[in-house]
This record gives sequence, structure tokens and C-alpha cells, in this order.
Amino acid sequence: LSGCFERHRSTDSLCENYPEICADTNLNDGQCRLQRTNLIWQRYDVLKNPVSEEKFKELKFTYDYQKCLEFAARIEPTELKERKTRRTSALIKSYESIRRLSEELAKSDDPEIIYYRWSQGDKGALRQFLRLEGSPALETPELQLALATYYTEKDKEKTIQLLKHALELYERGQSIKPEIIQSLATLSHQTKSIANAYLWSRIGTELGASVVSQEKLISFYPMPEEQRQLLDIKAKKISKSLEKGNFSARMVN
Repeated sequence: LSGCFERHRSTDSLCENYPEICADTNLNDGQCRLQRTNLIWQRYDVLKNPVSEEKFKELKFTYDYQKCLEFAARIEPTELKERKTRRTSALIKSYESIRRLSEELAKSDDPEIIYYRWSQGDKGALRQFLRLEGSPALETPELQLALATYYTEKDKEKTIQLLKHALELYERGQSIKPEIIQSLATLSHQTKSIANAYLWSRIGTELGASVVSQEKLISFYPMPEEQRQLLDIKAKKISKSLEKGNFSARMVN
């Protein structure tokens, strides 16, 4: 109930009341202001609700802050030389925060966190992630894409099926990751499925995710003009289905 009356109008007032969540940052420094503010408010959320999901958000904000500090720490301030010292100190502290948060999240069974640990080289997390294959826990476009990355070099056909299933999971209005479409076009090309390579490339164009011009597509994938026109029509239909959230893998043979 007390939380309902606790409203901080600014980051400064938040830091006054909770100095521990701001002490290791480069406060009162114009560099990394946005990243610092995001991190501080997320730390406040963790303070109020210390669950894995909130800590994972803090970890990602800490990475953003760290990347900014790595650049800012190299800038020589024209005044107040101690600012560079504070930036360097904050950068070192950010590494410590990332290590601490990673350790705290090591036992989480959240699939997104497991995937993050795998992406950081944790082989145990990879085995844990793969055991979730086929379960409802991985039924999101992002996690199906993550699973597909594992099979890319091992089983291209399976990778294609996983990527198409990822597209099936999008709902109306959701932004489709362009790398899914691009990967489908690339894999179709690698597996000598010329029609599908052209089709996915055209779908990418329809969705604004393609960087290949129509002229180049025609030169890459020679085919009878009638077939090309049919594929263009099909690409438009599939693109509309994706935008409406009713795409089915059966639409692409």
C-alpha cells in the first residue's frame, strides 16, 4: 500500500531517497544520461520486486550503460577532470554489476534468461535450452528464432521449419524480425530451392526488410516470367497474412 503513495518526480529525487542504486554511476555528468537514467529506474523496480524477470531487465540496461561508458571514458573533459575518473569508476562498477547479476540469474528457468546464458557461452545453458524444444515455453517468435540458430549448420531443413513456425507465432500488428525472412531466403538459396529463395526475398521486399533490388533478384534467379508473376502474387498474399497474424507454414511448400 505504501508503494501507491511513493512517486518520484525525477531521477534526482529517486537517488536522494535510494542512494544505493545511484552511488556507482556517473551522476551529474552529461555523458550516458539516458542509459544511466534507464538503469537507475530499473534498479528501483528490482528493489521493489526482486524477481528474475526484473533482474534480467537490469542486466540488459547495465550492458547498454556499459557500452556507452566504454566510449565516454575515452573522452577528455574540457573542465572538471574528475569526471573522467567518475566515468572510469562507473565503467569498472558496471562490469562488477554484470558479473553479480549473471550469477544471480544462473539458476533461473526462464527460457529467455537460459538463452542469454547460452549466448554468453554457457554450455550447460545450451543443454537446458535444447531440452525445452517442443514445449510451450519456447512458443514465441524470438525463442523459435533462437532455437533455429542452433540448427543452422546442423540441419538446414529443420532450421527452415523452425523459422516458418516462428512466423506463425506472430500476432496482428507485431513487428516481424527481418532476420527471419532474410534467413529463410538465404537457406532456400543454399538448399537450391530457387523458387522459395525468390519468394522469401520478395516477401522481404513487401515487408520492407529486403536490401536486394528487383533487378538483382531477376538476375540471381532466372525463371519463366509467368512463374515469376505467380510468385510475386504469392509474396503479396503471404505478406498480408503475416501483417494480419494469420500466416501458416503451409503457405510455402
